[in-house]
Amino acid sequence: MRKLKVGIIGAGQIAEMTHIPNYFKYLEFVETVSVMDVNLDRAKYIAEKFHIPYYFSNYEEMLEKLELDAVSVCTPNKFHAEAAIAALNSGCHVLCEKPPAVSADEAERMTQAAKENGKILTYNFHFRYSEEIQAIKKFIVAEELGDVYAAKIEALRRRGIPGWGAFINKEIQGGGPLIDIGVHMLDAALYLMGYPEVDYVSASTYRRIGDKAGVGLMGSWDPKQFTVEDSAFGYIRFKNSASILFQTSFALNMKERSIMNVHLFGEKAGASVFPPAIYTEKHGNLLDIELPFLQEADRHSKSIRHFIEACLGNEAVLCTAEEGLMIQRIIDAIYRSAEIGQAVKL
Repeated sequence: MRKLKVGIIGAGQIAEMTHIPNYFKYLEFVETVSVMDVNLDRAKYIAEKFHIPYYFSNYEEMLEKLELDAVSVCTPNKFHAEAAIAALNSGCHVLCEKPPAVSADEAERMTQAAKENGKILTYNFHFRYSEEIQAIKKFIVAEELGDVYAAKIEALRRRGIPGWGAFINKEIQGGGPLIDIGVHMLDAALYLMGYPEVDYVSASTYRRIGDKAGVGLMGSWDPKQFTVEDSAFGYIRFKNSASILFQTSFALNMKERSIMNVHLFGEKAGASVFPPAIYTEKHGNLLDIELPFLQEADRHSKSIRHFIEACLGNEAVLCTAEEGLMIQRIIDAIYRSAEIGQAVKL
């Protein structure tokens, strides 16, 4: 069987720690043949570390010189769209890191490029592959929660401003905790609810802590360079009358160090995802159902494996380009609503 030839665009931490090692777990299906980074020394270092035969300082040259089947886009958010579109136009399937882009217009162009070229475009929303989310999804599919009409998502850190990378740079990242960690829980809730069509969004964002010096639990940061929100709160209303309350932060004066969770509320039962539990009533009693024996899954490994299987034509992608576009539209609307102080219709 011919192996998929994969290239890596962006040789940062997510490529080094996640994408490349997980491609190497499936050597019977995949050959990682090249890595690209604008810092050629970094690309060379990663290539030598993993014994990857080719390295480049621009993806246009890589795509032109090598016949690749698939690409992982692991750049900072600002550069997702152009790299993904170039790869799609070169005939590659694309696994792009989250979020899809820094604007819905970019995500729209990415989606269109995938359609025009007949190639896969998917996003690494790896929480979907957790045993917890997949277990709760089975309850929903079996209609044991009934109509899930509301949800609450939390992606909160007490003092979790990243002290490395470009996470506090709005121009490069497009935003702060909402677009970095909040997007994971937002996608999880939307996935569990079936990605309903959005009616409107109302939100507030704040920068009350990150632009001041303070205690950091994820390294130190330069408050003068902090240009993103440090927290965001809001409400999403769907056209089927369902709704989501969301809370996300890099820095918030709360008790816990961090919280990542999705809570669902249905007619027959409710659920929490981390840890997974069902809240219902039976035989005249209120009942909590826990799932204590789920095995912890390597979400990144499963995400990469699923992408490989999709490229081979064995499975459909779990996250579609259209879902990525929808979540990018929601993110845009959240930031726009916070900016103008009004609800934003989609």
